[in-house]
This record gives sequence, C-alpha cells and structure tokens, in this order.
Amino acid sequence: MTDGPGSTPDVPSGWAAEQPPPYGGAAGSWASPGGPGGSAGPPPSGPPQGAYPPAPQAPAPGGPYAYRPPDAPRPGIIPLRPLALGDILDGTIKLIRSNPKATLGLSAIVAAITAIPTAIGQAFSFRSLGELLSDPYAADAVSGPLAGGTSQLIGGLVGYVMTFVGTTILTGILTRVLGRAVFGGRITVGEAWRLARSRVPALFGLVLLQGLILLLPLLALVAVFVSLAAAGAFDGTANTTAAAAVVVGLLFFLTYIPYLLFFYTRLSLAAPAVVLEGRGVTDAMTRSWRLVKGDSWRVLGILLLTSLLAAIISSVLAVPFSFGGTLIGMLSGGTAAGTIVAAILLAIGQVLASMITYPFQAGVAGLLYADRRMRAEAFDLVLQTAAARNQSQGWVHAGIDDLWHPGYGAGPGSAPYHGAPPYGPYGPYGPQA
Repeated sequence: MTDGPGSTPDVPSGWAAEQPPPYGGAAGSWASPGGPGGSAGPPPSGPPQGAYPPAPQAPAPGGPYAYRPPDAPRPGIIPLRPLALGDILDGTIKLIRSNPKATLGLSAIVAAITAIPTAIGQAFSFRSLGELLSDPYAADAVSGPLAGGTSQLIGGLVGYVMTFVGTTILTGILTRVLGRAVFGGRITVGEAWRLARSRVPALFGLVLLQGLILLLPLLALVAVFVSLAAAGAFDGTANTTAAAAVVVGLLFFLTYIPYLLFFYTRLSLAAPAVVLEGRGVTDAMTRSWRLVKGDSWRVLGILLLTSLLAAIISSVLAVPFSFGGTLIGMLSGGTAAGTIVAAILLAIGQVLASMITYPFQAGVAGLLYADRRMRAEAFDLVLQTAAARNQSQGWVHAGIDDLWHPGYGAGPGSAPYHGAPPYGPYGPYGPQA
C-alpha cells in the first residue's frame, strides 16, 4: 500500500470496507502515526477524530460537567475540611477508638474517683429508707431518713467538687489528645498531661467564670427574694404570696433560658482555645465568642444534640446498676453488706456512664472548635499542608501541636499572617530563630 495525496490504500483482508480518508485528506481526517513525516501504518479501526462529541462524564455538583474538587485528605479522625454533623460525631467516635487508654481509661479513673462519695451517700440514704420500710414504728423512724438525706447531700457536694476538679483536668488532657489525633498521631496519657499541665489553672479560672456568668441571674433572683422576705413583702395571705411567686418564677425562666443558651453557645469553644492556643481566661472567652459568631444556631443545635445523646447513653448504661443498687439498699434491711453492695452497684453505673460521656462531649467541643477555625479562618489549608508534610516524612512530629497556635489562622481573631507559606511566622514545627 502507498501513502500520499490521491492514493487509495489497499484494504487488508478482514477490514471493513469503509476506512478513514488517507493522509492529507479533508479536515478532521486521520493522520499517520507520528504526525507529519511519521511512519505509515494501518489506519485505526475507530471513527475519525472529531466525528463524535466527547463521552459525557459523571455529573458533579453545579452541573453535569462541573469541576469536582478532590476529596480532602484524612490523615486522622476527621477530613481536613469544614465538618458536617456526621463528620463531628464520627470523628469523636474515632477519637475514642483510636486512643482508648487516653480517653476511656483516663475517663474511667476520673469517674471512679468522683463517683465514690456520691455513691456512698446514696447507699446510706437507701439504707435509711430500707430501715424505715422494715420497721416504720421504730424510735428512729423519723431521724433515720433525715440522717440518710444529710449523708446523701454531703456525699453529693463532695462528689460535685471532685467532679469539677476531675473533669476540668480531664478536658485539658482529652483536648491535647484530640489535637494530635486530627493528624493521625497518637499520644500517651503522660505526654498529654505534660502538655496540658500548664493550662490547668487557666481551665479552672475559665470554668469558674463561665459558671458565674451562667448562674448570675439565678443568684440575682435569690438575692431579690431574700431581700423582699426580709422587708416583709410576703406577709400577706398565703394564696396571694404563692401566686406572685409563681408568676415571678415563670417570667424569670422565660427570660433566663434564652440567656443561658446564648452564653452557653458563645462560650462553648473557650476550653479548646485555652488548651490548644495557650490563651488566658478572658482572651479565650473572647476567642470563642468570635469563632461562634455568625454560626450560633448551628453550634447550639450540635451542642444540644450532643447533650441529648450523652443523656441517653448515660441512662442506658447507668439505669440497670442504679435500679439494682436502689433495690438492694432499700430491701436489705439496713445491713452493712447490703449497703456496701448498693454503693458498689451505684458507683459502677456512674463510672460506666461517665467513662463514655466525658470523652464524647470533650471530643465534640474540640472538633466544633476545629470546624469553626476552618470555616472562619481557612485553617483547613494549614492542616492540609501540614498533613502532606507528615506524609512525606512518614511520621507525625510532636511539634505538630504548635500548628494550633492562632498565628496560623487567617481570619478574625487570629494573629497577623506575615510568614511565607505554608507555615507562617512559626515555621513548620514551632517558632523559628
């Protein structure tokens, strides 16, 4: 066969009768392999170039041929992009599963220590009720329940103080664990404690100040009622006094609930800012206020859903043990063995419930903080760059914790971003000389 204008190629045996035009033919015809000056070869069996439109691609958001961005990298517990609700809950579960000793183990220890006083107080209270049921005409039929109620109150107060201390420290440690888990790194309890230890005083101050802000209207209401009672404002008839108290109480709670939800939402990200950014108490509260601003309803919804899920999980885990401990404490007739068994069952129920709910709530708060930084400050770009560096090195450097410093953000509330990309003024793993 020959090539060239005006020539007609011979059709080999087995080929279709209709073949593409020869080299140098009409526009849109097939060229010989290699282009002009290339070697001749058998014509392709497909249609000539340009004869049919390109094959359609899979539809993407924004239209059938829109650009589909690549999936965000996921080196750790979350994809490094703004998070949906499912990402936050899934990331929290992955945090617990990937770091069981630092989450479940540490939470169980804290829960066990804080649950003991409350469980003992409840056991003594149920013992007193059991004695009353077994012999209602005994000499101490009235003083026994009163003593049991007092022991329950004292145990509850001691347990509350210990819970406040334990959960505050636990929040700092779990937040450090989460900060490393975002990049796929793991951290021991000892290392997390060394990193969070210096932030514990600020966490205590933050919790106290937040509690004061949230309870301030209640304290003001109590002060008003005490002042009115001292002035004799409630010396009228009982019905009038009760009606006035009910009206005032309803009006107060109708205004207090929005107040409580508003400040609870706006200050919900202050603890991660204290631990991961090294901020002070008031600075962390201001930081949380700015991060939540513009997305308050979504943050509130996630926080309320988290509280609901935590309450359901806590009830499912604790109710069987609480029910069993209550029955044993009341039906044991006030024996020492029954009281001990009741206290153990009550403590086990509280430990199991708290062991899950503590890291669950801390994980959701930490991932909400990360999500708001990615949405408000494009912080996901910093995280993705650091993740790529970790992947190229083959390991997660401990200095990755410094990336949570506010100097890496680019939005409101962040320090100026003057350094060269991708790490800003602090270098890839901490401040540079």
